[in-house]
Amino acid sequence: MTSPSRSIDDHRHIYESPAHKPETSRYRSWSSLRFSRWRSGSQRTTPPGTPSPKVEKKGDVTNTLFTLVKTHNDDYTADPDGLLDTNGEGEGASEDIPLDQSTYFQKQFGSLLQPGVNKFSLRMFGSHKGVAAEQARVKSFGVWIIHPYSNFRFSWDIVMLLLMMSNLVILPWGITFFEDQNTSPWITFNVLSDTLFLMDLVFNFRTGILKGDSHIILDPKEIRMHYLRTWFMVDFISSIPVDYIFLIVDLESRHDSSDVYRTARALRIVRFTKILSLLRLLRLSRLIRYIHQWEELFHMTYDLASAVVRIVNLIGMMLLLCHWDGCLTFMVPMLQDFPADCWVSKNNMVNATWHIQYSYALFMAMSHMLCIGYGAHPPEGVSDVWLTMISMVVGATCYALFLGHATTLVQSLDASHRQYQEKYKQVEQYMSFHKLPADVRQRIHDYYEQRFQGKMFDEDSILGELSDPLKEEIVSYNCRGLVANMPLFANTDPHFVTVILTKLRFEVFQPADLIIREGTLGRKMYFIQHGTVTVVPRGSKEIMLSDGAYFGEICLLTQGRRTASVRADTYCRLYSLSVESFNEVLEEHPLMRRAFESVAVDRLGRVSRRPSYQPPPAE
Repeated sequence: MTSPSRSIDDHRHIYESPAHKPETSRYRSWSSLRFSRWRSGSQRTTPPGTPSPKVEKKGDVTNTLFTLVKTHNDDYTADPDGLLDTNGEGEGASEDIPLDQSTYFQKQFGSLLQPGVNKFSLRMFGSHKGVAAEQARVKSFGVWIIHPYSNFRFSWDIVMLLLMMSNLVILPWGITFFEDQNTSPWITFNVLSDTLFLMDLVFNFRTGILKGDSHIILDPKEIRMHYLRTWFMVDFISSIPVDYIFLIVDLESRHDSSDVYRTARALRIVRFTKILSLLRLLRLSRLIRYIHQWEELFHMTYDLASAVVRIVNLIGMMLLLCHWDGCLTFMVPMLQDFPADCWVSKNNMVNATWHIQYSYALFMAMSHMLCIGYGAHPPEGVSDVWLTMISMVVGATCYALFLGHATTLVQSLDASHRQYQEKYKQVEQYMSFHKLPADVRQRIHDYYEQRFQGKMFDEDSILGELSDPLKEEIVSYNCRGLVANMPLFANTDPHFVTVILTKLRFEVFQPADLIIREGTLGRKMYFIQHGTVTVVPRGSKEIMLSDGAYFGEICLLTQGRRTASVRADTYCRLYSLSVESFNEVLEEHPLMRRAFESVAVDRLGRVSRRPSYQPPPAE
């Protein structure tokens, strides 16, 4: 029988060898697995002198733990040194199994296609555990699927975005103003662009599709059918290198023909391929889709960043259309061999350099699009007339879209101010309908200006949708000035301060307003955030209170009537606490009730000791 001490020594020899000496928690987990395996193996009895047979199957405990570890984290390797036999063989056999290097590279490549742990994936799946579950779901399909939140797709989208922007600018410019397109830079750029776009076409068949807000389609069949039904045809046409195909097909026929026929045929092929090359401009659809996807990825709504991005996109699209229109303005006369009545011939720019031709073409296109003139010469030929009309229609459409889009963005930037204006219009109509006096209308106007300061929010609805910790943090921040100026909150339990702040309601009073009237039932107490008030007790000297003071707590403690009036001397920004909320808070903090009661008794004592004090009549 194999002695337990020898087994322990053998395993210790393995762990303490220089090649197997990890120093992480992973090593301790693996040691516990090996110990469980040794314990289950040592409990078997064999005849003395008989060599220990190979284990045919792992212990149940080891298999269960190994499965749990693998399920919990796909990136965790329970056997970092390759010592555990995963083929069901016994102890010692794992030392003879070589590591599969291809498996390592497959895992590294597969991790690039899986969703990474970043703020976008965490916002999508909720937690690290949700991201791990999504990684396991990607792996479960058995074939390589590119997750839309993977690091590879993120990097690829950036490359394609830059490539599409360069193609949309360079292609029309090169096709129009350069006759020789067989130069090395032009061929390299076109071949590289066509190759990357064809690769993107293939990747789109393997990229998951975001369906709704939280579900991502990863099934290859569904992805394929969805892409074929939507943007495949447009992407395929824009990726075909049609100009090179036609030039290669026509190469031999031109060598076999006569010089005159070869020259005429070559001119027709060049013109035809120039027109077909414009099909690559359909890549604009990809640019729009990528920009829209990035806006959704960053969750851009109606904040300042979103407005800036949308305005920049709109201006960039208008400049791109002007660039295209300028190239088209020169391409049409070029395809007609520059007739005598075209604007190029009239300006003697047939043999000019490309930058002069492009400058004049862009000037004419922008003149037509902005409807400010016809350039140096009005159009005379039929083609020039039609080009001018098309430019005017496109320019007017862009101008209308820009104004409408800009107006919407400006309004969405300050929705609270717009809501305030709409509310105050209703107030003005209400005052006009009831024919209120001018002084009352002015006071109402001043009140709205002081109370809302030009912005209106549904604060209760906003705070009601938040979690309690977040709501308490916001209220504490909004009332930080009140807490800093109020001695009552200086040395008090922070929990009491937080609870009482969440119960406060903001109010504004104008000068000469009676905040509290003597003899009325007390329903609220007040905390002064900013302003000055005067306490007017009956038959006693007036008392002035300012920032950080509070008043009205006596009636909430005694459940009686007001013993004095309180008048606002300036515009006062106060926070009120209702009697229900007051009692609810003090039930949780009885020591604070005693503090309030001692302050109330002290105030009543000081008022009653005044010589001119007259107690209120019993009611």
